[in-house]
Amino acid sequence: MFEKYIEYFKNNPRGYWFKRKLFGWGWFPVKWQGWLVVFIGLVFFFAGVYVGEIDDAPGAAFLGFLIMIGLFLFFGYRKGEKPKWQWGLSKKNNYNKK
Repeated sequence: MFEKYIEYFKNNPRGYWFKRKLFGWGWFPVKWQGWLVVFIGLVFFFAGVYVGEIDDAPGAAFLGFLIMIGLFLFFGYRKGEKPKWQWGLSKKNNYNKK
């Protein structure tokens, strides 16, 4: 089963940074650029949490969270597949055949 999912994520002829998630709505990073966006988003989030802790500014954590979500959405739409709700691999593609 996991081999089919790995094959789905590796099949990336258009060079997307993010591929559509197999369960639910959203994206999953499949190239190093996508993972870099995730890392930078998490850095912004944790930096906001840290600043909020030391300066007693709870808005900083919220701002870091908004920046992180904004990065994910911007690059997901720009460098990823078109998102849609799905539950598993499509029966139309050849990933289910073995």
